[in-house]
Amino acid sequence: MDRLIYTAMTGASEALEQQAVVANNLANTSTTGFRAQLANFRNVPLSFGDGTTVNNDTTRTFALTATPSSDFASGPIAQTGNPLDVAITGPGWLSVQTADGNEAYTRAGNLHTDENGQLVTATNQPVLGTGGPISIPPGATVTIGRDGTVSALGAGDSPSQIVVLDQLKLVNPDAATMTRGDDGLFRTADGQPADADPTVTVAQGALEGSNVNSVAAMVSMITNARQFQMQTKLLQTADQNDQTANQLLSFT
Repeated sequence: MDRLIYTAMTGASEALEQQAVVANNLANTSTTGFRAQLANFRNVPLSFGDGTTVNNDTTRTFALTATPSSDFASGPIAQTGNPLDVAITGPGWLSVQTADGNEAYTRAGNLHTDENGQLVTATNQPVLGTGGPISIPPGATVTIGRDGTVSALGAGDSPSQIVVLDQLKLVNPDAATMTRGDDGLFRTADGQPADADPTVTVAQGALEGSNVNSVAAMVSMITNARQFQMQTKLLQTADQNDQTANQLLSFT
């Protein structure tokens, strides 16, 4: 069978894969702190079963999925007025504790306190400080400084009685070492906790939006759809060529 069929098949498969990635990005255009996922592909020369290429100047390659990456560009920051909302200004991440007790990172700063008084994210992961999860006294007025310092003022207390509770663990590991999990959180590639970075700053009463460009995502979806159609057309052409060849052989 003509190897064009296999080549076009891999192209169509990867076009569908990329379409799924773009669709997921488009669905998260309103998700706080979302980082767009980038679909990466690599070309592999067509080879025989023994691993050798067809020839030194092969003209046919397979399209295969490579390790996906993310767009780490900052998203737009909007003021909310909520004292528990924080937006990372520039590079950096908030540290959270996952269900298995490990550390992960997010840019989603829409925080709140749970029934136990712990400061948690919108998906209820405890936010980490320098001493572990941060607890907020009931009824306290919370202030979060630019350096992540969390302070609280009890109801009826004078301003001089403000108490420093902890400091948000703000980190800024190399983007090349960050991997995205199925839960949407990021982790270091080696699984080790990142060190706190004192240069990372936050803005209280603000949230960072998704960095997905909805117009660009829509254009990409249209492009992927056309690429898929082109690959399926090649499959049909290869099939027609094979049928024609079979008909010619039947006359010999």
